[in-house]
Amino acid sequence: MWWFQQGLSFLPVALVVWSAATFVFSYITAIVLHHVDPLVPYISDTGTVPPERCLFGIMLNVSSFLGMATMYVRYKQVYALNPDKSRIIKLNKIGLMLGLMSCFGLCIIANFQKCILYYIHVVGACLTFGVGAIYMLVQTILSYLMQPEVHSKDIFLIRLTVLLWCGSSIASMFVSSVVLYSGLYGTDLVQKLHWDPQEKGYTAHIVSTASEWSLAFSFLSFFLTYIRDFQKISLRAVVSLHGQTLYNTPQSFATDEQRLLIAGSI
Repeated sequence: MWWFQQGLSFLPVALVVWSAATFVFSYITAIVLHHVDPLVPYISDTGTVPPERCLFGIMLNVSSFLGMATMYVRYKQVYALNPDKSRIIKLNKIGLMLGLMSCFGLCIIANFQKCILYYIHVVGACLTFGVGAIYMLVQTILSYLMQPEVHSKDIFLIRLTVLLWCGSSIASMFVSSVVLYSGLYGTDLVQKLHWDPQEKGYTAHIVSTASEWSLAFSFLSFFLTYIRDFQKISLRAVVSLHGQTLYNTPQSFATDEQRLLIAGSI
């Protein structure tokens, strides 16, 4: 059995590989068609013009689904490992809600392009990266609370390092974006897909775009830390049959008539 076939470890693997492929494929397509500049464009700019816009949207929607599945499994795992610890259970529920909000923001990014509906796109970005960063913080705190009983201190330190990476990327992107869009370098920069290195604001633009790429890959790196944990968990879907037909009949059947239809690992 390969390492990614153990338990549900294929979920974070699929999320990271698919999301990275989304960024790379849309970037290559946009570069080949000369829709953006080769040197670190905004990720959103690589999914603004057809045909890469279609590819970017479809693949990012799939990433959102994989993200929700991964976060749900993580929620179930933490709950199963700490059934009697109310503090961890509460944080775990908060983490799940934050994670689902972040995935919803990813759907918004996928379906509302930057150059078409900018403010809605920004809302999606804030949900994805802002709320997503808080999700990472909650999971890092959970990792701290669960060590050393559940896992080693090393995994907590790795997640803490990735969290700091994410935080520094957010700070860098925020500051450079505020400077870039302050009005000192023009008022129509949202629609701008090509930059000349001699233009004013080019340095702020490069810092902002590089920070966005760094932020995106810090997220993917965080989910890589789930792989070993997910190797030790599987979920089962159980369906009970409450009658012999699907007609509306009085519920006068015995308990022994409830039969197990499905009990397989997902």
